Amino acid sequence: MLSRRSLLAGLGAATAGPALAQNPHAHHAGQFERLNQPGRIDTPELHFQHAVTESPAPKAARQGRWAPRAPLPLPRTEMAWAVEYRGRMHLVGGYAEQRVDRPYHHAYDPASDRWEELPRLPRGANHVGIATSGDRLYAFGGFLEQNRTPHDEAFIFDGTGWKPIRRLPEACGAMACIALDGMIHLVGGAIGSDNRRSIDWHLVYDPKTDRYTRRQPMPVGRDHCGIVAVNGRVHIIGGRVDSFHTNSNLHHAYDPKTDQWAFLAPIPTARSGHGTVWFGERIFCMGGEGTNRVYGQNESYDPVRNLWESHAPMLTPRHGMGAVVIGEAIYVAGGGPQMGGGVKSAINEAFTLA
Repeated sequence: MLSRRSLLAGLGAATAGPALAQNPHAHHAGQFERLNQPGRIDTPELHFQHAVTESPAPKAARQGRWAPRAPLPLPRTEMAWAVEYRGRMHLVGGYAEQRVDRPYHHAYDPASDRWEELPRLPRGANHVGIATSGDRLYAFGGFLEQNRTPHDEAFIFDGTGWKPIRRLPEACGAMACIALDGMIHLVGGAIGSDNRRSIDWHLVYDPKTDRYTRRQPMPVGRDHCGIVAVNGRVHIIGGRVDSFHTNSNLHHAYDPKTDQWAFLAPIPTARSGHGTVWFGERIFCMGGEGTNRVYGQNESYDPVRNLWESHAPMLTPRHGMGAVVIGEAIYVAGGGPQMGGGVKSAINEAFTLA
């Protein structure tokens, strides 16, 4: 087991040189692990068959660049999302070490390029919905089996430990969660076990009253969506309708003042399990998966012009990873390098527009 101590990384953005540019997989040695077999491995061969990076969107004037950063202490995937909390990237739950219900909680500090293990989630799960509001980190639901069989528990983290809050009205996993104006929006997700299916629910959790209220459902039920809050509206992008075989390119924005959803320009690459962040006055979406596909496409949406453009693709296409903005960079850690959850990664890469 890992002790609660700072974990040093071997690689930083400053180490990226010509050799890496020629071979972006040079830094991958031993950063992967199979779900059904212990032991570190190099980049799996299936990754190269599944990885795609070409976007149908026009190229942006500023392409940006990616660079490797300190890898996770252990390969992880299907955390669902990551959040920024007190200047660090936090990853909660997911697949790790041959289980799909891990309670692990790691935090990454870009300033020192180090990872630290923090108090673990009280209920281990994958596809946990997480968000930050004020000076607290919140975790909602998640799956107890591999991408199915959700639970209804919810927790709050105050920087020192976790404690329970009111349970969800219904057990759910793979929800898209975001804080806006002191409220936390929980949108979409999936329920069930053998009959797993996407749902269109839209809940709002009030941290002050510890209660949930229902709002206008999203127009099409889906899970594994991207979510971000921009200019007082909640954007939901992509996701899957029951399965990644039926990925969506839909892009909707919700206005809390009118309790209505509006349809916006679809994302060029339909995908699910992707990272979504607000960065440089645009919404950026990177990674994700589809049928025999793991995406490296890095596409941005301009809300002023209602259009998408493409940027430099990820060095390592993957899905089910965490993506956050801290300072002048997007950090993307963990994730699956091929379709499905069979392989986990410790990869951590940063994107800048400079």
